[in-house]
Amino acid sequence: MAKVPRNFRLLEELEKGEKGLGAEACSYGLENGDDLLMTNWNGTILGPPHSVHENRIYSLKIHCGPDYPDVPPEISFVSKINLPCVDPNNGKVDPGKLPCLMDWKRQFTMETILIELRRYMALPQHKKLPQPPEGSSYS
Repeated sequence: MAKVPRNFRLLEELEKGEKGLGAEACSYGLENGDDLLMTNWNGTILGPPHSVHENRIYSLKIHCGPDYPDVPPEISFVSKINLPCVDPNNGKVDPGKLPCLMDWKRQFTMETILIELRRYMALPQHKKLPQPPEGSSYS
C-alpha cells in the first residue's frame, strides 16, 4: 500500500480541523497560517463532564516533526494541568505514559491524541485530581 506523503496527510488533518469535522470536544489548527511545512499546531480540549476538568478549556501545542506521521508529534499543554502523563514543570506529555503515543500507528492523527487525552482526563483515577488555578499556564 502506498504511503501518503507527510504534507498531504497534514493537509487532510488541517482541512478536517478547520471544518470542525472531528470530535466536538477537541479542535486543532496551524499555529501560523504561513507555516508551509505545517510543523507547529495549536490544539484545544474541552474538559470532560463530571470531572474536575468540566467547563475548562485546555490549550496545547503540537509539533509535527519531519518524520510525522511515522513518528508521533510532540504534545505540550499550554494550560497548566495535573495529570500523570504531563510533566508538571513544562507541560510536555510523556509519550511513555499515554497509550496512543506509546503504541503509535501511522494512521493515528492529532485528533486521535486529543481525544485520548480527554479520555485520560476522565478516567476514574484522574478525574478528581486537584488542578492548578484555571487560566494558569506554563511559561
